[in-house]
Amino acid sequence: MSIIYDLVSAHELEDAHKIEARGYPEDEAGSLETFRYRQSQAPELFLGAFLPSPEGNGRELIGYVCATLSPDDTLTHESMSTHVPGSPSICIHSVCVDPEHRRKHVGLNLVKEFVSRAERAARSGASYERVLLIAHEELRGFYEKAGFEWVGLSAVVHGSRPWYEMRKELRATDATAHASAPGRQPVAQSSSEPQGLPAGLWEALQRSATRTRPAARLLSSFPNAVQDVVADIKTDGTDGAPTNKYDLLCPRPGCGSVILKNGVASWVERESMQLDQPGQALPGYIGALPAPPATAQWWLVKPNAMAFENIGFSRAVQMTGPSGRKLKLLACAECDLGPLGWCEEGGSEFWLAYNRVGYSA
Repeated sequence: MSIIYDLVSAHELEDAHKIEARGYPEDEAGSLETFRYRQSQAPELFLGAFLPSPEGNGRELIGYVCATLSPDDTLTHESMSTHVPGSPSICIHSVCVDPEHRRKHVGLNLVKEFVSRAERAARSGASYERVLLIAHEELRGFYEKAGFEWVGLSAVVHGSRPWYEMRKELRATDATAHASAPGRQPVAQSSSEPQGLPAGLWEALQRSATRTRPAARLLSSFPNAVQDVVADIKTDGTDGAPTNKYDLLCPRPGCGSVILKNGVASWVERESMQLDQPGQALPGYIGALPAPPATAQWWLVKPNAMAFENIGFSRAVQMTGPSGRKLKLLACAECDLGPLGWCEEGGSEFWLAYNRVGYSA
């Protein structure tokens, strides 16, 4: 099998996401929106394994590795959800091979190729010092074959199963060795705008990478709970449901991505939904939902997903909604935290749980 290793382009992300959906459980698979974010921010770290088409005029994606950069030397929720250019740690988010091509060493060779490229880039002056990832315990041997070392239980919570951190330290770069050789002076790193970039673009990129994310305030911190986050009900005689007083944010510390702007969602109390796996442990910033048929409070968003600033969707799950159609679970498109809510497949109503989003108060 003749495999070509190349970067995954933007128009190939849907193919990559289809492989992701086939390869991971529903509560672990990343959303297409998350793939687009990673590829747009760190295209050089989205590597694919391709088979050439029989006609010789195309290629078929059969596996990929995607990653972003972090200044941290261990994996955290923040380092898994943001990209900080020029950082030393490569954080691998996903390694996945199409089921039809597994057990053919495609995945192992792909990871080795990814690490090899990182090492070459480091020798050429890139900031990379290490590669970090989290994996389930049964994949320890797989990644050890690719040169990774076992660190231990990770603090990252994603899905219902525990994750374990592994790392690979990259070899010292030629630039480092060059600077430390006797009689040589270290080369100063220039902070000026790199050559070849349009005027102002470098500054704009730096502002984007270092922007302050809004802090998400949890519902439980408001003295009057729901009453404090609902905009005043109309008193002019017109009909209308109360709306969200504040922007709705991802509640995960360090993320704070804006999910919905204020005044867009309507407050509704309706029957609860069972969104979590039985016995699943939830982080402190994700509120528990009562078991149906008890009621819960929701933010209703209509008429389509374009109303959101940022939202991710799972593939259809086996649970059904009020109309009998399958459900899709909602998650933060930047860090994949969820489920934050639900919608019916093909429906026009999107439901966010009050106690599963943060508020920009």
